[in-house]
Amino acid sequence: MKTLPKLLSALILATAPVVAAPSPAAAVTPAAAAPPYHVVRPGETIKSIAAAYGIRRADLRAWNGLIKPNQPSPDGVLHLAEPAGGRLTGWRSWIEKVTPGTVNWNAKDKCPVLPADLRKVWVTYIDFYGVSHQGSIVVHRTIATRTQRAFQSLYRMRFRIQGMSPMTLNAPYIDDMGTVTAGYSCRVVNGSKTWSQHAYGKAIDVNPVQNPMVRGRYIDPAGGTDFLRRGLYRRGMMHASGAVRAFTDQGFYWGGRWNSLKDDMHFSMNNR
Repeated sequence: MKTLPKLLSALILATAPVVAAPSPAAAVTPAAAAPPYHVVRPGETIKSIAAAYGIRRADLRAWNGLIKPNQPSPDGVLHLAEPAGGRLTGWRSWIEKVTPGTVNWNAKDKCPVLPADLRKVWVTYIDFYGVSHQGSIVVHRTIATRTQRAFQSLYRMRFRIQGMSPMTLNAPYIDDMGTVTAGYSCRVVNGSKTWSQHAYGKAIDVNPVQNPMVRGRYIDPAGGTDFLRRGLYRRGMMHASGAVRAFTDQGFYWGGRWNSLKDDMHFSMNNR
């Protein structure tokens, strides 16, 4: 008779309904958390944008950190609601020396610049979902300060950048490094044996997908085919009247003005 309680207990356990363990909450993607936005076009003002969406001008300014009498810039992107993750942080920047390891430098590659002449420039940038990050870009030491000023202008314009290094921290949901805004890269010009200006650390590519290089029917990166209509104003695209000025005001030349091809992502110091 002493075994009866044990048998009853086993029977209860065997017939009890199985309750599934609660599944972990689905990760909130940046897109899901981001408020609606508006890409600024030439001639638009705080007044005209607020009126178009039926919102208060004071709110539009507050959500985007725009202080009177400043007006939005073409290619800038404005929140149309209070950002769930908080408003933008202030802009910060600093410059660091690099080591051969941090730039994957190898003497066997015979790169035309030494690591001692390169600098890592850290800047605050705004990603495609309106969140600010600290990103870095490696450039030649002689253009480090110009680079800082150009990215400061982009930040003030509220221009959005898809991603900057370190991507594992700033945009872990992106695995295509071809989308990254970057500078130094020890490589030659496509289809030639000539060193690219990137190999000298004297060129910068901004939002490659949204500002592709086009030569005839060749498009690089291939994902840029969705952005060939340059008269449109979409998040991350650069135009002469807008974000391009951040670089040309600092003495950079823009590949979007070339005749043999168009390279809207590309900014260099010698127009190559």
